[in-house]
Amino acid sequence: MRDIVLRNWEVNETYDATRSFGYAWELLRVPIAVPLLCIAVYICIGMSIMLFFERIYMAIVIVCVKLLGKKRYTKYQVDAIKEDLQRNKNYPMVLVQIPMYNEKEVYKLSIGAVCGISWPSNRLIVQVLDDSTNEALRAMVELECRKWIGMGVNIKYETRNNRNGYKAGALREGLKKHYVEDCEFVVIFDADFQPEEDFLWRTIPCLLENPELGLVQARWKFGTAGVWRIKALNDAGGWKDRTTVEDMDLAVRASLKGWKFLFVGDLAVKNELPSTFKAYRYQQHRWSCGPANLFRKMLWEIIICERVSIWKKWHVIYAFFFVRKIIAHWVTFFFYCIVIPATILVPEVHLPKPLAIYLPAAITILNAASILRHANPDKLHAKFCYIFKKLE
Repeated sequence: MRDIVLRNWEVNETYDATRSFGYAWELLRVPIAVPLLCIAVYICIGMSIMLFFERIYMAIVIVCVKLLGKKRYTKYQVDAIKEDLQRNKNYPMVLVQIPMYNEKEVYKLSIGAVCGISWPSNRLIVQVLDDSTNEALRAMVELECRKWIGMGVNIKYETRNNRNGYKAGALREGLKKHYVEDCEFVVIFDADFQPEEDFLWRTIPCLLENPELGLVQARWKFGTAGVWRIKALNDAGGWKDRTTVEDMDLAVRASLKGWKFLFVGDLAVKNELPSTFKAYRYQQHRWSCGPANLFRKMLWEIIICERVSIWKKWHVIYAFFFVRKIIAHWVTFFFYCIVIPATILVPEVHLPKPLAIYLPAAITILNAASILRHANPDKLHAKFCYIFKKLE
């Protein structure tokens, strides 16, 4: 009898709590939830429109480049400079840095690919910057380096007793070594990168031809890589560890110093995708939060910079940082994860169909249009089929 009474009391308590919550929600929904959600919908409309027009602008630029065939890197006399270097034996000294941290799955692939790069061995230094915390893995990486030393590669294995500055700190410390004083250019490959054998022959000549170039950038394949002029790197203040996007930080600072960049669209560098979901999640978090943090720290520096035009400042602040690095991520999370589910609970708020379906679909298609320059037609067709299937 006592058990029956207790069970009835628990049921009544649960029922009363549910009914109280429902009653409170009905009281708060119209005067509070509806106005707040309407404001959120309008904010999402504004941000989506900003993102849409930015994508329209980029699509127009890409189509014009595609149709007019105006690719800056094609004007460089890469083959002529290569022949001149081989004839006069006047090769510049190049440093290749490989920062790594507990990269058990990929360190052999990366070191092997870099050591296989075609360049005179006496004018190339490979620097493995190992911040691994696993002592056994450190021994394995050092053993791999010794193997390539035995094959005649000038490879240096460097470790630290701390991880101050993380990747940026390792790169900064690597540039301070006495044996890199004569290096004119530096290439940074993360531990999961696998450059092709002719990577330097397709990038270094561009830097030699144009002394105003600070960086020659390769195309994404699942990664990216570039060759820095060490003078430009130092002029921009070197590597800084104030954000998790140290490469973007350096590129923006170098741009504000007046250095030019060259994107070589037909030079791709392979790399490995993150091996675990945890690593992938960390990578996406770094790419999402890092640019916003960098924008906060560099906004005033960009505004007061006197070496770049007003148009370039506007492009960096509005298009590059605000829309692409902040608005794009904010809309994705706030609109799809909060606003749309909330409108189901608050039927008084009308979500316009163009905002919910057509505008995001248009932005997705415009993003897909950016791959037209290098896409395989069969893969491109498959991507569009996937998009439209999701809209059904």
